[in-house]
Amino acid sequence: VQLQASGGGLVQPGGSLRLSCVASGFKLDYYPIGWFRQAPGREREAVICMSSRNSITYYADSVKGRFTISRDNAKKTVYLQMDSLKPEDTAVYYCATDIYTAQCTTDMGYWGKGTQVTVSS
Repeated sequence: VQLQASGGGLVQPGGSLRLSCVASGFKLDYYPIGWFRQAPGREREAVICMSSRNSITYYADSVKGRFTISRDNAKKTVYLQMDSLKPEDTAVYYCATDIYTAQCTTDMGYWGKGTQVTVSS
C-alpha cells in the first residue's frame, strides 16, 4: 500500500489549491481515504474522509463549505479541493487509508508523505 500526496504550495488568503493523492498497491474504491493535517506546534488532526461508498465525513468544522474530497478510481487518485483558504489552514497535509475497514476512521493504518500548504500574504 502506497500513497503519494502532492499539490501543496504557497497561496494567498482567499485562494485555492487542489491536493492530489495517488494510491497504489490496493483497490482505492474498496477502502476509505482521508486527509489529515498537522500545523506547526500542533497535533495532527483529521480533516475529511470519504468511505468506500463515497460517504463523506467532515472532521474539522472549520473546513465545511470550503474543502471538498473526491475520488477518481480510474486514475487511482483522491483529490482535496481547498477554497477560500485561510492562514490557519497552513499545515502539512497527509492522505491516509486503512485496508481493514470500508468506513472512515481517524485511526488509519497507511499514510503517505505529506505536502506543505502555506496560506500567507
